[in-house]
Amino acid sequence: MSQTSSLLTTDIDDVSLGVIPAGGNQPNRFDVLEAWYPVHYVQDLDKSVPTKFTLLGRDIVIWWDNSSESWSVLEDKCPHRLAPLSEGRINEDGLLECPYHGWTFTNSGECQTIPQQVAGGQAESSKRACVKSLPTSVHQGLLFVYPGKAENAVKTKVPLVDALAEISNDWVCIDTFRDLPYDALTLLENVLDASHVPFTHHRSVGNRANAAPVELEVVESGKQGFTGKWEEGPRRGTLGRQDTTFIAPGLMWHDITSKQFGRTLTVVYATPIRKGECRLFARFPFKFASPFPKLVFKITPRWYSHIGQNSVLEDDQIFLHFQERYLQGLGGSENYAKAFYLPTAADRFVTELRRWVNEYAAEPFPGEALPQTSKTREQLMERYHSHTEKCGSCRQALARIKKIRTGIGFVGVMIWALIPLLNTFIPSSTTNIAIASFGFLVLVITWFQLGKLERKFYEGRLVPPRNLAEKQGK
Repeated sequence: MSQTSSLLTTDIDDVSLGVIPAGGNQPNRFDVLEAWYPVHYVQDLDKSVPTKFTLLGRDIVIWWDNSSESWSVLEDKCPHRLAPLSEGRINEDGLLECPYHGWTFTNSGECQTIPQQVAGGQAESSKRACVKSLPTSVHQGLLFVYPGKAENAVKTKVPLVDALAEISNDWVCIDTFRDLPYDALTLLENVLDASHVPFTHHRSVGNRANAAPVELEVVESGKQGFTGKWEEGPRRGTLGRQDTTFIAPGLMWHDITSKQFGRTLTVVYATPIRKGECRLFARFPFKFASPFPKLVFKITPRWYSHIGQNSVLEDDQIFLHFQERYLQGLGGSENYAKAFYLPTAADRFVTELRRWVNEYAAEPFPGEALPQTSKTREQLMERYHSHTEKCGSCRQALARIKKIRTGIGFVGVMIWALIPLLNTFIPSSTTNIAIASFGFLVLVITWFQLGKLERKFYEGRLVPPRNLAEKQGK
């Protein structure tokens, strides 16, 4: 428990070194700006172009600075006419160039050139010509950004999972991310709730037959988060005890070790984008007892695992989007105890999260309402803009599938055109015609199957597996 405790407290050595706890020094308030947030997996960022993101309602632009060989983040608006810098480019000098009038900026946000001014002009030296720069840090493959006071960034710990730093060849780690149509707190509440898995994710990663009382216990709690345990653990105890950690404001993980399967972690970062939208970063480190599943995970393409993980996320997608609207109508997080009926120990982590939000005034968007118009079911199942176009693996896989499908279509048309010609010029070539016809059929089937695969990069299915008709005898 000592290792976990250190995650939730600032010890004496930290204080002597000037370390500031996440959320600031006020004992009864967690300032959501004074914390580090992941905004992107580094492997999905393109060093040749700027990337747009919105953090806590603030538009930012991520770009690679060749001079410092590091990722830089600026506010996404040029001080000249407020054009978004993310629509610009990284020019030949390695500077971020505004798309509107060509003003250029360094990684610290200083204006370098103003093409419109006369020779000898020094308008770029004015503070008004600068863009706000945000501190960045890269850890465990994630780019973190600090939206608070820049001088506090180096004094504030980056929220990390120690076990991920210890990963060696014995571990396999898969990851995914997605922009979700509900708040970061709604996401955290969902993933902290272990009791929903057998029902919500029935026939995907859960099974209703495993439903049973879930006796959760909060072990330690404070401004920096809380820890808890589920002594029996999932699947009626077959996986062993589950330990849960929540590190404020947006990191949680479950940790299970069993003799049967080895050690598994479910790690989730919830990064607030704007009210009613967040970015999920999910990581799944496994240390398998058997070498076979480790091999399977290692050879599975990242894009293919993302398709399956998106399907699991969509099990919750629709009802969570509406759930938080119902909660808002009943008074929001401050009134959760009356809005929610939480009679069992299975809801202790949900209660603890909501209590933490209220006790430390940690609502990311206080007083702000959700968008009035709810999304349609089709919009909620959209995958391309919420994941594919931002994921380097899925984006490249989709492009390859489209090329292969186009090539197969072209070859299929050619074979279809050749079949009557074979019959006309070589009447006795029945075998050749049969081979050509079979080849055409294979191509058609492959073309259609690739089409089904292609659609999975754009949209999920509207009916979740749990709502499909059960097979007889099940």
